[in-house]
Amino acid sequence: MSHDHPLIRLEGLTKKFGPLYANRDITLDIRAGRIKSLLGENGAGKSTLMGMLAGRLRPDGGRILIEGRPRHFSSARDAISEGIGMVYQHFMLVDAMTVAENIFLGHPGGILLQQDAMERQVEALARQVRLEIDPRARIADLSMGEKQRVEILKLLFRRNRVLIFDEPTAVLTPQESKQLFEALREMARQDKAIVFISHKLDEVLDLSDEIAVLRKGEVVADMTADRVQTKEALARLMVGREVILQVDREPVETRQTVLRVRGLNDAPLKDVNLTVRQGEILGLVGVAGNGQKPLVETICGLRAPGTGHVRLMGQNWSRFFRKRRWDGNLSYVPEDRQGLATCRNLSLTENFLLTTRQGFSRGPWLQRPAAEKRLRELIQTFDIHPPDPLSQARQLSGGNLQKMVLAREFFRRPRLIVAEQPTQGLDIAATEDVWGVLLKARSRAGILLVTGDLAEALSLSDRLAVMFDGRIVDTFDADDRAKIDAIGLMMAGVTETARSAIPDA
Repeated sequence: MSHDHPLIRLEGLTKKFGPLYANRDITLDIRAGRIKSLLGENGAGKSTLMGMLAGRLRPDGGRILIEGRPRHFSSARDAISEGIGMVYQHFMLVDAMTVAENIFLGHPGGILLQQDAMERQVEALARQVRLEIDPRARIADLSMGEKQRVEILKLLFRRNRVLIFDEPTAVLTPQESKQLFEALREMARQDKAIVFISHKLDEVLDLSDEIAVLRKGEVVADMTADRVQTKEALARLMVGREVILQVDREPVETRQTVLRVRGLNDAPLKDVNLTVRQGEILGLVGVAGNGQKPLVETICGLRAPGTGHVRLMGQNWSRFFRKRRWDGNLSYVPEDRQGLATCRNLSLTENFLLTTRQGFSRGPWLQRPAAEKRLRELIQTFDIHPPDPLSQARQLSGGNLQKMVLAREFFRRPRLIVAEQPTQGLDIAATEDVWGVLLKARSRAGILLVTGDLAEALSLSDRLAVMFDGRIVDTFDADDRAKIDAIGLMMAGVTETARSAIPDA
């Protein structure tokens, strides 16, 4: 098909939720053989717009044309039949099934194949696009980054001609993101139409042929990527003001140790040692699936430690979690904001009370009006949309839901904060806000920052720890240039001894 004529045309699309417009009169062209990025703040309407194209939502106005012919989708199945597939921010996988079973689920003829035949096909596809994963692994046992790979492989397996990726790199390391981009470019060369939703300006500029910017549900720019002069100009289009994502990390005097892990062994963890003190941010980096999640779960009380010692605020693990206070203690910002951090079908006030209810209780009585009043103040401070404590969590965009979790957990005035991918899915303005909050919080708390974003880790951390294969490979100060230059090798498991044997390492 000629690239001069759009494969997909969205014409005057409008979508409302109650009185609020998520999209208003949007017209966009999507062309075969091109990568089109959708950029915008949290709640700008990107995911809603693509949800209509993917058949999950029905437009309230406008129409969708495929090769010039109007199409009406009443379900995702209708969109799939037209060759349109989407990888969502929140995974749609069956935890009890294997990787191969999830990829073949719903695929014609899949049930007639033997298990080993399915696994061989998945293994070959994963190897072909360099997104290797064990096809026999259960989804429930995978990290967030590994689950993302399965979602991408599902899309590739169906050979759709329009491929929509909603924040696909949010849980990927830089190396994994690079592999994904190579795969997307290859698919575009095969005349697929790619839609890429992201908040990351560097990604958008690196990958895109075309860029459309949404603000408050409307298109404010639609152009070829070569027309973008600077990243700063793109940020201004996105948020309507000047945004510079950099921080002034003033040194803070470190005080007492709030977390000490010594000799922790509990598969897959192997002799893990680390310390976090009040007044510092320790950035924990590594490729997803190398033990970060089991370590976080142990520190935060979700699983008991095996052998070794874990001490929080000077107390051993079992005593701390037996007598833990709701405030002035440990706050956990989990990576899984939909499944673990919040309940989708509860209101924002009810979600706020999940970890703060003791602060709003008098005897057996829960003071909901007081909680709602305090939440309204936090909603304004953290700029959460929609700004209504009675809204259900499922009505918030991914980024706004993350800001709700951060607001709740920082309200508890913690002395130890475990922040797991805290800016995942946030736009540049919200990321700037969260970075500022974390740096401010470190004046009274120790922070364990678990992130796959090296730029974030290097910007915020006072010290860095690199994890590979269940071990802490090295821990070092954030101003140790030689160690920072070797982070990529450390994340691949190359030790200092091995590095010294590599010429010019």
